[in-house]
Amino acid sequence: MRLKEGKNDHTYIVEEIHIELNLERRLEALGLTQGSQVTILNNDKKGALTVRFRGTRFALGRRIADNIIVREAAA
Repeated sequence: MRLKEGKNDHTYIVEEIHIELNLERRLEALGLTQGSQVTILNNDKKGALTVRFRGTRFALGRRIADNIIVREAAA
């Protein structure tokens, strides 16, 4: 599933990132890599998603979140 389809307060594991190389490298520098755990803090479906990974909160735009493939983390 795509990250933008995720639910609030759920944790997901990044499987793939399909976005232009320079933006992918920037996300990697922030710590968002394949295998990372991402928790969705706010996905109100209107604007940016608020997520937490590596202990820090980030806002990701819909276009970026649409290009991150995730699976739900085991409970």
